[in-house]
Amino acid sequence: MNNTIINSIQKEYKNSINKKYSKKYIIKNILPIIKFISSSKKKKFLISGSQGVGKSTLLKVLEKILKTHYKLKVLSLSLDDYYMTKNERLILSKKIHPLLKTRGVPGTHDIKKLLDNIKSFERFKYPIFLPIFNKLSDERSKLIKKINKKADILILEGWCCGSPPISKKYLLNNINFLEDIDDNNGVWRNYYNDQLKKQYAILFKFFDKTIFLKAPSFSYIYNWRLKQEKMMSYNKNKIINKRDLLFFISHFEKITKWMIALLPSKADLVINIDKKQKIQEIFYN
Repeated sequence: MNNTIINSIQKEYKNSINKKYSKKYIIKNILPIIKFISSSKKKKFLISGSQGVGKSTLLKVLEKILKTHYKLKVLSLSLDDYYMTKNERLILSKKIHPLLKTRGVPGTHDIKKLLDNIKSFERFKYPIFLPIFNKLSDERSKLIKKINKKADILILEGWCCGSPPISKKYLLNNINFLEDIDDNNGVWRNYYNDQLKKQYAILFKFFDKTIFLKAPSFSYIYNWRLKQEKMMSYNKNKIINKRDLLFFISHFEKITKWMIALLPSKADLVINIDKKQKIQEIFYN
């Protein structure tokens, strides 16, 4: 049975990211994650971690393997699909702070819609209609994903999932040019931190277990995100504006660093990722 599962995992990773992991690597690093979910009596899981750390790839593998080998159907949700529309963020940026025009921080998602989908899962109310966000156009798609069949497990992956609110001292300590120049009065930071304290805290409480993919440090995330942008681009000759990318990921820096510091002691399963985006070790809390 294990060999069959291992071969399937190898195939899924090859299809997703064009990498073939060894059997030893899969036994040590991937099978424990699958067992953590499949043997649990819990039904709702968060997968959390920085941009480029491998959340969506891991979720694809879990969804396929749990369905094929464990007869468990997974309802996979991505926090990114619940980003507000461009117009909604524009209105928010005019009302609260200009930096809220850029998707990313808590307060730029449609949490009500996400909670409605989670409650439908809990109450077995199908079909469930899921939004789709197009990152290339930075806009919610007109298409929706329709889920007709009952799922056994719900997994939500997202970069800030499970994050506790940031302490006041660290929140107002400037760590990058966005905070120095664009948010020197702290309005943007206080707004997204209030969202973490309120509606995002309510969202995270719906989940039974948190799996945290821990990046070695924030310094690697720029290159990881650059690689993602190249993979997402339909026009392979398009030159990615690195300055714009730096501006974009700077929106995520404070919460990401906060999570790297705090979540290893709070998450139920912690997966340490090395600089090559491979799993280094796993431990449980």
